[in-house]
Amino acid sequence: MHPAAETWQDELRKLDRWFEAVAARHPGVIPCQRGCSDCCHGPFDVSAADTLLLKEGLATLPEPTREAVRTRGKALLARMGKLEPEWAAPWDLRDIKTDRFDEITEVLSEEPCPLLDENGGCTVYEYRPLICRIMGLPMMTAEGLVLENACPIQDEFPSYAALDPQLFDLEALELEEAACLEAAAIVLFGSPSELGFETTIAAIAAG
Repeated sequence: MHPAAETWQDELRKLDRWFEAVAARHPGVIPCQRGCSDCCHGPFDVSAADTLLLKEGLATLPEPTREAVRTRGKALLARMGKLEPEWAAPWDLRDIKTDRFDEITEVLSEEPCPLLDENGGCTVYEYRPLICRIMGLPMMTAEGLVLENACPIQDEFPSYAALDPQLFDLEALELEEAACLEAAAIVLFGSPSELGFETTIAAIAAG
């Protein structure tokens, strides 16, 4: 694995360990686990660091699995292309207005992530991006910022839905992320100036 991707994966694993610790403190309350895919629908915006890590993950897949992911990615990317015909490779979301991407996301909100297999499992779970790891718990940062639980099925689990925000040092992660974004931009584009690049999982899967 490229060192820049490995560094970002190590940072993301801090989120995993935080999640596991919260789950241990609240046994039987949190339904989120590997294999649950209720939040894995619709286009997602992912960073340059996530892009690099996902590319590494896709490269580990057996070719039949990789081809299936590629086919699903191309299909979803084609649907996005019909909604935004001028959008083209390298599929940089900075080329689409935020409000327009929100509209596209709403239209395609039921579309499963191309990384999901036929059983709804993530084919590159250990390489999944930041957004996939931050969805299932309410978070409070060290500065007091609250990120609400975004799980789409939380209403089915009252104790889970009522769980108080859990403290996590998101600011520290974001500081590390800044360096990872710059390193990933150099690997992907040869220039740190592209650290603001964002794309979708479909575009990465289709590559």
